[in-house]
Amino acid sequence: MATTAVPKLQRPKKTRPKNKHRSALLGAMFLMATSAVGPGFIIQTTTFTVQLGAAFAFAILVSILVDIAVQLNVWRVIGVSGKRAQELANTVLPGAGWFLAALIFLGGLVFNIGNIAGTGLATNVLFGVDAKIGGIISAVIAIAIFLSKRAGLALDKIVVILGAVMILLIAYVAIVSQPPLGLALKNAVIPDNVDFLIITTLIGGTIGGYITYAGAHRMIDAGVSGRENVREITRSSVLGIIITGVIRVLLFLAILGVVAGGVALTGDNMPAEAFQAAAGEVGLKLFGIVLWAASITSVIGAAYTSISFVTTAKTRPRTRSIATVVFIAVSTVVFTLLGQAPATLLIMAGAINGLILPVGFAVILWVAWRRRDLLGGYVYPKVLLFIGLAAWLLTLFLGYKSLSGLALLWV
Repeated sequence: MATTAVPKLQRPKKTRPKNKHRSALLGAMFLMATSAVGPGFIIQTTTFTVQLGAAFAFAILVSILVDIAVQLNVWRVIGVSGKRAQELANTVLPGAGWFLAALIFLGGLVFNIGNIAGTGLATNVLFGVDAKIGGIISAVIAIAIFLSKRAGLALDKIVVILGAVMILLIAYVAIVSQPPLGLALKNAVIPDNVDFLIITTLIGGTIGGYITYAGAHRMIDAGVSGRENVREITRSSVLGIIITGVIRVLLFLAILGVVAGGVALTGDNMPAEAFQAAAGEVGLKLFGIVLWAASITSVIGAAYTSISFVTTAKTRPRTRSIATVVFIAVSTVVFTLLGQAPATLLIMAGAINGLILPVGFAVILWVAWRRRDLLGGYVYPKVLLFIGLAAWLLTLFLGYKSLSGLALLWV
């Protein structure tokens, strides 16, 4: 009797491929963008729009160009090497990585106090509760995310959703405020006024301190690294900055429309006043939602990235989660005891991070230029290195210019 061959059952192919890579990169991209778009971002944009008017467009354009130049290099070096920034620094110069980690950690802690303050301001606008109570409740929500069993997945989804919410709501307010687009475009190229401290503060608030490495560290923690992923890494780094830039431009236009319309913003919460002037009571509530979304995602980003600098790949996930929870808790306690006005703290934090930026970025450029062994033999594009060097020199110059301004802010 002839036997019939039984076809072998084929095992389904594993789906680690592109879909999971794209999901990881999307989360990393939005983590970088939403970490940058915090309460300081909103207060800075409003304050500087009131000060400079349409001329603020030039500062935004310069900051976006510098941000792209920096992140293209940071993401590529960290992504191709598969190593965190402090690991690369320690390899280049023993001890340098821990020095960088200390700067990032302390800067992240200061920034996170401002982030918690932002959630408090937001809940006060939305529900009328005391800002300290609102900050504590928001911190508990952030802590719950990191204590969940699938913290990484939850983190990625939350930052993407809240990032999209911010874009839609700010775009609505920008439309109804009817800003002078022609005047803004003209000042983006030929500004009526240039302020170096403002440009430095924008750069520091967008990619300074921990924000520089938020997306790149999340990317390699999610398993996306190596030369074979260079194209995806590059595209994601640029898109992350573009998202940040779009939000900055939309917020600038929303505030500019209000200011150009003759409304004087002079209160303690100028962004809220602007949103209310543009869209009434609905606008005020929209501001509360935007500020809370910006603040809570920045709390998540600051905590995640700061802890990634004081832990290693060998650190147990549970230990890392507990450390992150403690970081958020300490930030919250300091906020509740702090007597300084949140707006001043947030603007100060952005400027300080702008001064930290050249230190870590110098390590990235050195690895790209001289340490091909850390990149697995990858030949680094000279054009990209040149662009990065130009951006680094600019950050040094802007940092020098900001020193006198920081002294004035401190006084």
